[in-house]
Amino acid sequence: MELKDKKVLVVGAGKSGLAVSRFLVGKGAVPVLADAGCPVFPEGVLDKMAAAGIGLSLGSYPEVGRGSYDLVVMSPGVPLTVEPAREALKNGIPVTGELELACQFTGTPIVAVTGTNGKTTTTTLIGAIFKDAGIKTLVGGNIGLPLVTKVGMYSPEDIIVAEVSSFQLETANSFKPKVAVILNITPDHLDRHGDMESYIAAKAKVFANQEPGDFTVLNYDDPLTAGLMGKSRGRSIFFSRREKELNAGVYVREGKIVAKLDGEAEIICEVDQLNIPGAHNLENVLAAVAATKVMGVETASLAGTLKRFKGVSHRLEFVAEINGVRYINDSKGTNPDASIKALEAYNEPIVLIAGGKNKGSDFSEFAEKVKERVRLLVVLGQSAGLIADAARASGFGNIHYAGDFKEAVVLAHRAARPGEIVLLSPACASWDMFNSYEERGNLFKKIVLDLIRE
Repeated sequence: MELKDKKVLVVGAGKSGLAVSRFLVGKGAVPVLADAGCPVFPEGVLDKMAAAGIGLSLGSYPEVGRGSYDLVVMSPGVPLTVEPAREALKNGIPVTGELELACQFTGTPIVAVTGTNGKTTTTTLIGAIFKDAGIKTLVGGNIGLPLVTKVGMYSPEDIIVAEVSSFQLETANSFKPKVAVILNITPDHLDRHGDMESYIAAKAKVFANQEPGDFTVLNYDDPLTAGLMGKSRGRSIFFSRREKELNAGVYVREGKIVAKLDGEAEIICEVDQLNIPGAHNLENVLAAVAATKVMGVETASLAGTLKRFKGVSHRLEFVAEINGVRYINDSKGTNPDASIKALEAYNEPIVLIAGGKNKGSDFSEFAEKVKERVRLLVVLGQSAGLIADAARASGFGNIHYAGDFKEAVVLAHRAARPGEIVLLSPACASWDMFNSYEERGNLFKKIVLDLIRE
């Protein structure tokens, strides 16, 4: 893709938009960074952008008429229904995204991880496996580091491990990872995609351009994911927590993780040697084993990483124990299925903090799991009423309402008994009260640690 002297509109002035604008300047393009809102930047950032040659259109979008721009780059958080995207498409101006842009400028093999839940844990684990095997590895994408910031520093002998979201995949038209991983597909982001068919289609774009010699790693236990087999031209590799054997894949047999990829079964390690809790995390591990074994990582190195890996922040993250009560931060549980998996990870009685911005989810199945695993439910945010109603409909009535986030944590703290768990797993996005799930999780940790000092 030739960018020199091209006029490029970058839509969305968040982390991705800023990274893309700087990348474009480095390629000799003439970018304009636009945002319909008025984002607040750290002092001096706007001056630095202007000095670098980045045009700004904040508070409203510029007109995108025929010939006005050569390219429009959408940030993943901005839907393709906004006016600049619609006008660009109507006027024959190409529309792309940061993921697609980054991959136009690298010859490094990519392992791309998508799915409704487990992306960050699996991406981080795969990155750790490659790094421990002595391979120079870039870990980024939806996990927090826009790939455009670093792709130029990696060669064909290295590896890029990218967490990719359905939002990023919407604008990925030539993206072709060497290994594409789909962990699971459950209802999420239906407020943006409209229906499950569109959501599944977005996820499936992760392997749309693969060829023979590439690999597609799929969850055998998840019908929607397993149903994608045969739609990829890459070689399909399954992983399964439930099946005792697969013809080609990674599975669990007699408490051991087994990889059978080229006809011969090989034991990787014992399940009991893993350090991350929950059946869903076992599935993440199986996917990571499949993705790294097909890329040639030796078993001894792989097993060593699996035994050392302790998970990621905001996903079943142990925070503290206070008077016999354990506090667990699962702020990354941003949809009902993720929070169901969190509830299933523990046998102790749970005081659950849930609620936030609904993304078009149905809470009925989540409510059934609350009835099964939770002693007390604390609800807050925009979805408090929806979650409480679903819980009552399931026959669960021990519900407290909190006016704000701190009150929710304090209520849970006061109600919890020794031997129980206070679990923050909201089943909702954070955007009604926070800028991100990280901000929400960090505040939870701060409040909990402050409780220790009281």
